Amino acid sequence: MTLTPSRKLIYPDSDGQPMADNTLQFRWIVLFKENLECLFRDNADVFVGGDLLWYPVEGHPEIRVAPDVMVVFNRPKGERGSYRQWEENGIAPQVVLEILSPGNRLAEMAKKLEFYEQYGVEEYYIYDPQLNELNGYQRAGNRLRVIEEVNGWVSPRLGIRFELNPHELLVYYPNGEQFKTTVELAQELEQTQQELIQKEQVLEQTQQELIQKEQVLEQTQQELIQKEQLLEQTYQQLEQKEQELLLERQRAERLAAYLRNQGIDPQQIP
Repeated sequence: MTLTPSRKLIYPDSDGQPMADNTLQFRWIVLFKENLECLFRDNADVFVGGDLLWYPVEGHPEIRVAPDVMVVFNRPKGERGSYRQWEENGIAPQVVLEILSPGNRLAEMAKKLEFYEQYGVEEYYIYDPQLNELNGYQRAGNRLRVIEEVNGWVSPRLGIRFELNPHELLVYYPNGEQFKTTVELAQELEQTQQELIQKEQVLEQTQQELIQKEQVLEQTQQELIQKEQLLEQTYQQLEQKEQELLLERQRAERLAAYLRNQGIDPQQIP
């Protein structure tokens, strides 16, 4: 009897749904995803995914969800078509963030909450940018419990802080810096580059001034050496004249002594 090989299961990399329903939702998804990438850029064992299908159970491709943003600790960075948990040492995403759009139905979000609760998510955040409403859930045992006061909340896993003002959500890095959009990051980079260029120009000018001062100092030192040489020459000439004068005095004294020996008073010689 010949056995028919079992059909290989397919785990699609796409669910056919758009990443976002509008530009506002897309902007917030990118804001979270890119800033979380920046936050953990130096940690090789933190994977950040955006709109990536997550399959928690091997052999069941129908059990899946595509979080807007998910963060997985103790998993390496790298490209993935989907997140297949059994290929990732069985590690489930610890943090999930969802950005609501008008197309999100209450039943759909309730189903996602149940999914994340069942498959091990530790922190779950939902932000509605149109209503400026943030809801958060934290795992307690087998359940995801509502975070009662989410305004000012600091994520235990991520270390980021959520602040709701009357207009929008502000998110801060652990060091207190605010999450920035790609445009803001580009503007900040451009400003930093301009400041660097200005500092380099100031440094170059300072170096030129230093070179000029060194040249002036060198010239002054040369002039000082010349003056010292001239002074030394003058001292030598003076010393020579003093020697000549001393010799003249000695000759005069010898002559005067000779004249006195001859009975001639040197003072009487006209």
